[in-house]
Amino acid sequence: MTSFFRMKNVKILHFPLLFVFVHPCFAYADFAPFFYDNGPYIYNGNLALFSLSEDTAVGTQIYCLNGTDPEGQEVRYGLSFDPGSKEYFRVDPKSGNITLVEQLDREKLDSIDVLVSITDGKSKVVERVTVFVMDANDEKPEFQNMPAIIDILETTESGSSIYNVEAVDKDTGSGGSVTYFLQNPQSTLFAIDRHSGVLRIKSGEMLDYEKTKTHFVTVIAKDGGGNLNGKEQFMASSATLTINVIDAQDTPPSFIGTPYFGYVYEISVPGSEIFTVLAKDGDVGNPNPIRYSFEDGDDDVFSINKTSGCIKLLSLPIYLKREIFNIKVKASEVSPEGRLMDSGTTTLVIRVVDLNNNPPTFYGENGPQNMFELTMYEHPPEGEILRGLKIIVNDSDQGANAKFNLRLIGPGRMLRVVPQTVLNEAQVTILVEDSAAMDYEKHHFLTYKLLAVEIDTPERFSATADIVIHLLDTNDNAPKFSSDYYIARIPENSPGGSNVVSVTAIDPDSGPWGDVKYSIYGSGADLFLIQTTSGIIYTQPWASLDAEVRSKYNFYVKAEDAEGKYSLAEVFVTVLDLNDHPPAFNDNFLEKTMVIGALVKIEAIDDDAEVPNNVIEYAIMKAEPDNNIFDIDADTGEIMLKSYIKSMAIIQNITKQRDCTWSLVVQARDRGKPSFSTTAVIKIDITEATQLSGGPLGSFLMHNRNKPLQILGMLAGVISLMVIVTVIISTATFMRNKKSNRVLPNRRVRRRPPKQPPWNFRNPFKVPETPGEKFRVEEDEPEVIVENVNYNNNVTDVVRHWPPPPCAPSLPPPNYIPGERQWAVPTVSATVAPKPRKKLNMNRQDTVNLALVSELKMRLEQKRMLKH
Repeated sequence: MTSFFRMKNVKILHFPLLFVFVHPCFAYADFAPFFYDNGPYIYNGNLALFSLSEDTAVGTQIYCLNGTDPEGQEVRYGLSFDPGSKEYFRVDPKSGNITLVEQLDREKLDSIDVLVSITDGKSKVVERVTVFVMDANDEKPEFQNMPAIIDILETTESGSSIYNVEAVDKDTGSGGSVTYFLQNPQSTLFAIDRHSGVLRIKSGEMLDYEKTKTHFVTVIAKDGGGNLNGKEQFMASSATLTINVIDAQDTPPSFIGTPYFGYVYEISVPGSEIFTVLAKDGDVGNPNPIRYSFEDGDDDVFSINKTSGCIKLLSLPIYLKREIFNIKVKASEVSPEGRLMDSGTTTLVIRVVDLNNNPPTFYGENGPQNMFELTMYEHPPEGEILRGLKIIVNDSDQGANAKFNLRLIGPGRMLRVVPQTVLNEAQVTILVEDSAAMDYEKHHFLTYKLLAVEIDTPERFSATADIVIHLLDTNDNAPKFSSDYYIARIPENSPGGSNVVSVTAIDPDSGPWGDVKYSIYGSGADLFLIQTTSGIIYTQPWASLDAEVRSKYNFYVKAEDAEGKYSLAEVFVTVLDLNDHPPAFNDNFLEKTMVIGALVKIEAIDDDAEVPNNVIEYAIMKAEPDNNIFDIDADTGEIMLKSYIKSMAIIQNITKQRDCTWSLVVQARDRGKPSFSTTAVIKIDITEATQLSGGPLGSFLMHNRNKPLQILGMLAGVISLMVIVTVIISTATFMRNKKSNRVLPNRRVRRRPPKQPPWNFRNPFKVPETPGEKFRVEEDEPEVIVENVNYNNNVTDVVRHWPPPPCAPSLPPPNYIPGERQWAVPTVSATVAPKPRKKLNMNRQDTVNLALVSELKMRLEQKRMLKH
């Protein structure tokens, strides 16, 4: 009898059967064990209402299951979880001690369902309880909107709110409350409300773009503290807020590159450019245009461009009245409306000197030249001289005015120039410094500027010449695939010549060196071909792909240029399974024997390679003579009787027939698309579970009545074993008597008195006259005393008790028909106490004789059973 009920949060899932055993002398009942319910906040019982902190260490003993058995039997404890759930606890079956084996985390799982069980070996009680995970302060506050970057105008008023920081702590209680602080609050212009997280500019402080363009504010979020591993613990985290200050128009212009010095030479003419001043608005975030003018010291012999700041000479140098001019230059901001705003000033010193009038000049084979060209192959050896360039540099001045430096300006550091310092004249040599960088695929041509700049002259005259190098291509690159490997999928049964995948390799070299040819090879390439120019891989015309035979292929594809440079990539081809095989039974007609209460299983196999194509569902399509008898498990194919069918009588009442043979048409259908199915006819012979008159041998023969070879094999094995045992015993006896040189009887046999009733050995295969006859015990069981007469064997008297013959606890069911179904599977077992034995008056000789006779009778009976 099964019952379900609830107690608090404990679910009693199953209450086992109550077993009543009937004995000739007494009867007793077996009650199920039970747990002690000690209530909450108790660490022993049935684990009901138990709570556990999430910071409990793994390996800690957290609870002790406690229960008892009404009969006082030893109980064992068990613990399990729902399928797919993580197992957090382990229980000692004997002591009931529960140990934590997995780390808890309340933020992920705040309660755990556990099935606890108690058993006394016969009955088992299972209860579902819930263990609550209590919070510990183990989580740091997490910022929701940090780190962040914001822009603030530098004119923002003091005390203004500029940002609201948010942080969340997943813990509960005080551990979940958050307060905010600033790191190094004394050295910052900002303050934060510790409760709301609102960030403000400190009272009395102002932002200044010109001083600091960006501020980095580190905010600390701290929780209210809580218990963790038995100690008070505070958790905190930090994040940085980046504040960009936006510039406002509040700073005057400033001159760049001061102090300024200019020179007027003796051969200068009116309109000559003397110097150019440069000023920029101090508000660099949003600058205004600048207007230049003279304030003082120009003596009307110089002019300045209002927008560019270029200063020019207005008269010939011979009319200049001073050798040095200190000119005060003013730079003013111009508003969008054209109004002059803030301004700044600086002083320009102009000195009148003799002229250095000969700049450096480059010469080629045909005179002065400012363009030199050269054609060469890529990747020349490092240190090689570019001999195709013939360049001479010259400065016609003398002394310090003729000393200048040479520099080569261009991409990277591929080339360098020698010499680097020249006096008057020199031959220019250019050397290769980085050969690898001179790559045709990167640069078809290289452009450099050769610069000559005077060293010690105020004018710093200079000259430039362009050097253009045209590179020629070489075959210095191998083809390169777009990927190191390619993954392709193709359905099985695709026709020959189907495209599988297209591979691509590029050779950056020009001309025929850049043409790529493809080929494939490897153990998995037998079924595939590749187009040598396009890289399209397709199946052989005769190829037939079958996922059930082979679903994975891999091979290599080779890309090669005209000179044999190549690269490799690997191709992985997966053959996709199609639903092209229907399910199949081993036999379309099956015969099965079903015992009431047991299952009959059938099985079909689908040769498809993948799910769901090879997943089979079973269904009963038809059953005769009645459709309302059987159920079938759609997944496993297990056929069972309806739950209300408990005996043969119920079946006979439904069908109104005594014939218990059913024919079922069972369908096996796969889950592929399209779906295939097949059917089989199952002939099921239903029998009831009763005690067999033939004992274990009869049960074996009944179960294997359709397997004659297995029965013959078992009988042959038993006979062979008996022959071997007999030979061993005879050999041992012969060897012992041979050693003693005389034959001595091991026992003296004294026969039982005639009044002793003989044993009656019944044939187990004989059909009893009445159903209860096969369960009847007809005689008392004798007590046999064996006396050892060979005293040198040191064996004392042995009393051998022969077991009583088996006896069933009750008669067969009323509808049992003699002669039909003699071999049913036994399902009930019990023992019957023997009748009281009479005390036999035997001497030692009679006891020995009785023992020998009993052994002989037993062997004869065994042989008779084997023959039948």
